[in-house]
Amino acid sequence: MNNLSNHDYNVGCKAIYVFNRPERNLFQKLRKQGCQQTPHTKLIPGQYGLFYQPQGSLPKLEFRYLNCTCCWRSRIPVAGFETLNDTLSSSTTACDDNKSLDAYYTSEQRGVILQLLNNAAESELAAVKLLRGRKSVNIVEYRTRNGPFKNLESVTNVPLLKHKSAVIVFNSILNPPEKKEKRKVKIQLAKFIRPEVERTWLEEANSIVSIVCGVNKIAWAHMDRGMNVLEWKHEDCHNFLKGTYMASAYLDDISSVVSHLPTADFFVVEKTSISLQNTALYPVMAHMRTVEAMLFALLEPRYTQPDNTAPPKVLNMMRTAVGRHFGLMVGDSRTSGAQAMQQMMTESVTQKIPRVTFPHNLLVKYRNSFQMGGRSRGEELCDAMLQAVAFYELLSESS
Repeated sequence: MNNLSNHDYNVGCKAIYVFNRPERNLFQKLRKQGCQQTPHTKLIPGQYGLFYQPQGSLPKLEFRYLNCTCCWRSRIPVAGFETLNDTLSSSTTACDDNKSLDAYYTSEQRGVILQLLNNAAESELAAVKLLRGRKSVNIVEYRTRNGPFKNLESVTNVPLLKHKSAVIVFNSILNPPEKKEKRKVKIQLAKFIRPEVERTWLEEANSIVSIVCGVNKIAWAHMDRGMNVLEWKHEDCHNFLKGTYMASAYLDDISSVVSHLPTADFFVVEKTSISLQNTALYPVMAHMRTVEAMLFALLEPRYTQPDNTAPPKVLNMMRTAVGRHFGLMVGDSRTSGAQAMQQMMTESVTQKIPRVTFPHNLLVKYRNSFQMGGRSRGEELCDAMLQAVAFYELLSESS
């Protein structure tokens, strides 16, 4: 190594020699031979070692830079061994880094970018990719202090907005993402009607009977397509949740109710959903499912038709769907619809074209049944009517 002292490159800390494998082998070989040159070769003091190079056989080597591990600011030129056909990526990058951002865009594109950056409000800037949060605030503050941006390169003076992020911002301005139209969320009929029935069958129905069962009574509302109330009643069921469960006792109560129901195109039975985590409600859930099953069994045979394509006459409607339609849901729980019921009954008298038309005798009969805080509130009557109204209104919306 003493023979190379004339070719040491001292960077202020220590001399650094870098040999790749061919040079190291050559150096060791020449050292054994006493570094004697042959007529066909010459020793070239490389930037970091010796090269065995037949004269005129190799192209001129390109240079790249390595940082000294001891003092990072010093750079040592290192000869590259790539062929002439390969271009060093570091050289290209260095060249591109020295190129102004304005050179990458046409005058028209620069105008579009600067127009938005100089005039857009903070909320508009936040819609651009990478400009949410602090960056959009920094742009507005920079404009206020220094005036509008004169060129694209000046944008990199904004805090948190450097070369790479600026390029992404510029490209996002020139090619904004397509805005997806926010569709109004509507409850599709198939979501809350079970089993599924073609909408045409439902639209052709002249009337429905909405049925809701409670812990000790069953209520129903008969309504036609014109939102006219034809019948609205409830019947007490004395055997519900009384002592030991007897299927025959349940059947007697439910059969009595079914015998009083009017004829209709569809019978819509409320489908309740009770949280399985509340074990105290298991008896109530079992009661509801029993009544629901018996209603399906007793109502369907009365209207069985030979046509196999005809839809079922007894349908389920989700209680939560009715609650969402009237804005009664609080989390997963549904609140009372008594206030909505009172409003519809009042509108039936005061408005020329009411939401629902009630016969006068029913208004008189049930005018005090939905008082808030009253002891004898007709929750089942209220729910049966709200379910009938929601059925027709949701059917109309889905059309």
